[in-house]
Amino acid sequence: MKLSLIIAASERGVIGRAGGLPWRLSADLRRFKTLTMGHAILMGRKTWTSIGKPLPGRRMIVITRSELSLPAGVARADSLDAALEAARRIEPEEAFIIGGATIYEAALPHVDRIYLTRVHGQIEGDTTVAAFDRRVPEGFALVHGPEPLHHPQDSHLAEFEVYERERTDA
Repeated sequence: MKLSLIIAASERGVIGRAGGLPWRLSADLRRFKTLTMGHAILMGRKTWTSIGKPLPGRRMIVITRSELSLPAGVARADSLDAALEAARRIEPEEAFIIGGATIYEAALPHVDRIYLTRVHGQIEGDTTVAAFDRRVPEGFALVHGPEPLHHPQDSHLAEFEVYERERTDA
């Protein structure tokens, strides 16, 4: 199974504010839906809370040690390793890490591909991912983009990029 991380981050690594997104990016939300449709998506409890409902056409796995009452079709895993194992059973092709900050940081060593939407501008927020502060994590190479994203209703300019883990074949 290919493990992908999908993230929208500002130039300073901001990904959230007050439990939600600090921007409105219609083009990015459409791309997120297209990329993740039909796949398993893994997220932490706070990301689940911000979404608040099952996303159609995707198998959702919430990573938390807390007992949660989850609707049908949404699974709970008590660790990233357990979530990855569950994803392998239900999605042999590609699974997506969709947040939040703690899950992104923990999953990064396991990730094969990064789908990054870089949001431009001075964006204030209370949730950041240091690995995406003005750079891409070490060991990844750009394979697509930057591709400008824009919709007339978007609050910020953004660019979409895809990175693959660099292979160190001897």
